[in-house]
Amino acid sequence: MYVAVTRNIQISVFPDYAADRSDPEAGQYVWTYTVEIANMGDITVQLMARHWRITDAHGVMQEVRGPGVVGAQPIIPPGESFRYTSACPLPTPSGIMMGSYRMVSEDGRAFDAEIPAFSLDSPHMKRVVN
Repeated sequence: MYVAVTRNIQISVFPDYAADRSDPEAGQYVWTYTVEIANMGDITVQLMARHWRITDAHGVMQEVRGPGVVGAQPIIPPGESFRYTSACPLPTPSGIMMGSYRMVSEDGRAFDAEIPAFSLDSPHMKRVVN
């Protein structure tokens, strides 16, 4: 589990290699990741947009931006959380993801909540010990 907290918004990420959706011989590796966004503050927030930076094992980075997550722009009252699962394909057996969610509080203030950097590691990754 990977965790980051920004302005009382706690974002936890749980990545998992999806062997059933991957094809290592074809250079296709897929991970699922579950994100939980918990409002630990005392003011309601809404997730408006996402910004992901995904880097594969060759250092190739792609950015993904868009409204909401999984087709939703959830409203998260104090003490509650929103959880969703999505997937990420890569052409390499490892990588890293990080990013932010654009949040707007009920008083109209916008801020970016950090998504912690998390590793995408498969059992097909070549391990090197120095």
